[in-house]
Amino acid sequence: MRRLFLAAGGLMLVAVPAQAMSVADFLAKVNALKAKGAMAMFSSDIGLLKQEIEGASTAYRGDLAAEAAAGKKPSSCPPPKGQAKMSSNDLIAAFEKIPPAQRGISVKAAFAAMMQQRFPCK
Repeated sequence: MRRLFLAAGGLMLVAVPAQAMSVADFLAKVNALKAKGAMAMFSSDIGLLKQEIEGASTAYRGDLAAEAAAGKKPSSCPPPKGQAKMSSNDLIAAFEKIPPAQRGISVKAAFAAMMQQRFPCK
């Protein structure tokens, strides 16, 4: 019985990949934070949203590197990491332009589309 308990406990420790956050979920968290005003500073959702954008950015840069390595034309031509002039308000505004019926897409996909629109290759 003890082995069964340990095995079940071990299964709970196995990392389960997180599901991609949708733009709708992202914006809902943003609006909830805005409603909290100054108290939002103490919310764990700030870190969660930041982590989601950092993950989308990293994945996007990885996709660009893979395109280059495969000899394909890049889907966009952003400045080097850390040099793009984009605030969180710019990002939120871009996500809010997505029609509500299409906000089920992942933050990663929306981020990539925004970057392609904002930094087209010339």
